[in-house]
Amino acid sequence: MTSRPAPAGAPTPAAVPAPSAPPAPVRARGLRLAYDQRTVVDGLDVDIPAGSFTVIVGPNGCGKSTLLRALGRTLTPKAGTVELYGRAITAMNNKEVARRLALLPQSPIAPEAITVRDLVGRGRYPYQTLLRQWSASDGAAVREAMEATGTTDLADRRVSELSGGQRQRVWIAMVLAQDTDLLLLDEPTTFLDIAHQVDVLELCARMHEAGRTLVAVLHDLNFAARYATHMIAMRDGKIVESGTPHEVMTAENVEEIFGLRCRIIDDPESGTPLVVPLAGRVARG
Repeated sequence: MTSRPAPAGAPTPAAVPAPSAPPAPVRARGLRLAYDQRTVVDGLDVDIPAGSFTVIVGPNGCGKSTLLRALGRTLTPKAGTVELYGRAITAMNNKEVARRLALLPQSPIAPEAITVRDLVGRGRYPYQTLLRQWSASDGAAVREAMEATGTTDLADRRVSELSGGQRQRVWIAMVLAQDTDLLLLDEPTTFLDIAHQVDVLELCARMHEAGRTLVAVLHDLNFAARYATHMIAMRDGKIVESGTPHEVMTAENVEEIFGLRCRIIDDPESGTPLVVPLAGRVARG
């Protein structure tokens, strides 16, 4: 059917605006991060997409964990700003931050002799005040976090008695009990065997599917590409590439960032990029 022109003088239909993306829950501008006199990151800008499972990758010493610490306010920038849900994170007190953001650092250390239930319960600290101590809602949050992580049967055991995989699930239960929409996880699969790595990453995927925004530092590129919805690749304190796993995980990017010659194929199980190393390492200048 041929469309008819609008009558003269008829109003032009208003264009329907495209839906805008929700604001980034955490963003940084002009970050300079350093330890004493050693600058690790300088002039870095980053936005974490709302509702994403963002994975940060890069070679050792490139600034991945340093960036995550700054986003989680455990490292104060030498310059630049970090905003949490549109507010300067430095203007927020500790409990305000902890009610919006949960951070699981590398290799956390549990207090001696603490039980699993008590450690998970520490995730409720941001909600405690002089007038509001432990409540039924705190107990419910702890139970739900332990059920979600499969740690209920460990409740009365000491954390020090657990295997590496069990301990990691308990720590994740603690940050889940904190009940925030944003989780930062620094190398959550370090020191775990491959089966426990998959367990932890599947748990992360379920948290993301439940509506949380996750940011994780991972070393394994194939796991990163399989579970991430958004990736950030770093080298020498700078972001080299960011985007979907297929945009970031190209042979050219892997060679530039890691000095590794490879071929990228589609994982036959997930369809995500799979890195197949080739013989010979690329020499860097």
